[in-house]
Amino acid sequence: MLSELLSGALADARARQLTRPLASVEAAAAAQAPALDALGLLAPAGQVKIIAEVKRSSPSRGPLAEIADPAALAVSYQSGGASAISVLTEGRKFGGSLADLEQVRAAVEIPVLRKDFIGDPYQVFEARAAGADLVLLIVTALDQDTLVTLHDLIRALGMTALVETHSGDEVSRAIDIGAGLIGVNARNLSTFELDQDLFGSLADRIPSGVIRVAESAVKTAADVAHYRSAGADVVLVGEALVTSDPLRTLSEFLAV
Repeated sequence: MLSELLSGALADARARQLTRPLASVEAAAAAQAPALDALGLLAPAGQVKIIAEVKRSSPSRGPLAEIADPAALAVSYQSGGASAISVLTEGRKFGGSLADLEQVRAAVEIPVLRKDFIGDPYQVFEARAAGADLVLLIVTALDQDTLVTLHDLIRALGMTALVETHSGDEVSRAIDIGAGLIGVNARNLSTFELDQDLFGSLADRIPSGVIRVAESAVKTAADVAHYRSAGADVVLVGEALVTSDPLRTLSEFLAV
């Protein structure tokens, strides 16, 4: 599944590049206001922080929410106390787009993450051109040279990489590139099975000073508390918010 998602995302990026060449995207990226300091804004501060996600569908669950106005949803997340907004821009399986990210960026004042299957520098420039402050890099999808290249480019453009891991070896690879924001995804991207205890088994491998993000397998405040007790500084939440009253759910999650 991961191979299919990555290859599809890269094919779509190549198609976009035919009508919007790299030089044009680089110019648009350079014209953007500087990216927000996501590391500073997500740093531990005594309570768990939430990255709230704009997510219409997923390969594992199918359609989740129509989200006709992603900007309005993001504004509600911000007013509810979210520290950052994640926007799924993958179109084939998740129903997202860069237009969603642009709309969200224009509507909120907190960091915005481009969540997609990133494997080419063109996609990183696209993210900055659309106003992203953070870009997701999935370690298991990338060889180390590509991971280093993309991570360095993200930093050079003033953004922050959320480096997603699924094993101890991948955490080590993230540390080796100097990642300041490391996520542990409970969802196996090959089988889409969930292991909520994976974060706790890997958290101690993430050095002090690196922000720890728990991803996936969050349905209730008890799940957030589970991650918090295991050492999470930040929890990324998608399905639980788009399938409920986001303000109420965020309030419950932030109270743990």
